[in-house]
Amino acid sequence: MLELQRIHNHTDAVKKALSSRIENASDLIDEIIELDNERKNIQSALDDLLAKQNAMAKDIGAFFKGGNTGEAEKLKAIVADFKEESQVLKEKQNDVLQKLESCLYTLPNVPHESVPVGKSEADNKVVESVGEIPDLGNSKKPHWELTQQYNLIDFELGVKITGAGFPVYRGKGAKLQRALIQFFLDEASSAGYEEIIPPHLVNEASGYGTGQLPDKEGQMYHVGVDDLYLIPTSEVPLTNLYRGDLLTEDSLPVQLCAYSPCFRREAGSYGKDVRGLNRLHQFDKVEIVRIEKPENSYKVLNHMVDHVKMLLDKLELPYRVLQLCTGDLGFTSAITFDLEVYSAAQERWLEVSSVSNFETFQANRLKLRYKNSDKKNQLLHTLNGSALALPRIMAALMENHQCENGIKIPKALQKYTGFEIIN
Repeated sequence: MLELQRIHNHTDAVKKALSSRIENASDLIDEIIELDNERKNIQSALDDLLAKQNAMAKDIGAFFKGGNTGEAEKLKAIVADFKEESQVLKEKQNDVLQKLESCLYTLPNVPHESVPVGKSEADNKVVESVGEIPDLGNSKKPHWELTQQYNLIDFELGVKITGAGFPVYRGKGAKLQRALIQFFLDEASSAGYEEIIPPHLVNEASGYGTGQLPDKEGQMYHVGVDDLYLIPTSEVPLTNLYRGDLLTEDSLPVQLCAYSPCFRREAGSYGKDVRGLNRLHQFDKVEIVRIEKPENSYKVLNHMVDHVKMLLDKLELPYRVLQLCTGDLGFTSAITFDLEVYSAAQERWLEVSSVSNFETFQANRLKLRYKNSDKKNQLLHTLNGSALALPRIMAALMENHQCENGIKIPKALQKYTGFEIIN
């Protein structure tokens, strides 16, 4: 959530920055400023009424003490009127606060100045391409055929048990999935991230804290009886570990990682781009999260991108790094780099990681601060990245490393799988 002080002090700059993200940015910001000014005026009136009540309370006490009951009763009647007036103002204030909060929750983050202006993924900028795209010839097979051939993943059985988008991993497919998870966790630990096993359901406050709620795209699975939400990523519980906290400077940075299943409804997804593992409702992912002082966050963002690149290098997969344009940024993000691997069988790029800096946007919702060197409370910056999401990595590994004898396992994974080839 954007800070009100920033909106007031840099109105034109915020309007300009958000104009490429939402059409009604200027009108929405004007409404926010108007509501906040109304809130301030109501608060000022309430403070004035309270001051008058406090002053009269002293006079009433003095009149009673001096035996002047008549004057005391007159003042008590005036105080009663003030209390009624205050109650009306408080109700009006609550209404204004709800409208203000609703407007703020619909306002996306301001893009960093380096983010290219654009309307869609077609305007994203390719920053770097790494690795050779393998030539598999005419015998290449997509992963959904390979998984059937080697009995690795059963999509139809998943449909039977749950529905489309909930595959069943079995045999060496299950071992490969588990090997990837352990590999990603070990690499994150080596990079200084503390491993956490978080809950897989969160409450409403946690969803609002990291920006998944309000659920604008209908992605969240909601357990209505308990009013809980299945996590779309472990970023949500990890970042919420520090919701409402005031951290000390020497406790920073915070570096966390977690493996979890992730649940996304992916409403409206259909067609060839969602076949097999390309888009699932339940999938596994290892996430890295950092909480940083503002002056360090952009240096750290580059380190996080480098960490994901290192993982892809070790998996021997060709990949590219994209900087997302303003029109393709996630709602909470100030800047995002996507990493995509090339699927040699499908002949297209598959997104496997997003690494983002949210600056103070999440921290403001979370009331996550630290006491800086001037002993003042300051909002922190939050960052997160997929390191990595499993489904498309599995797809690319199977497709790119297929050979006449089966599917080769990258050297970095062999100590985790216990086998060098699937055949």
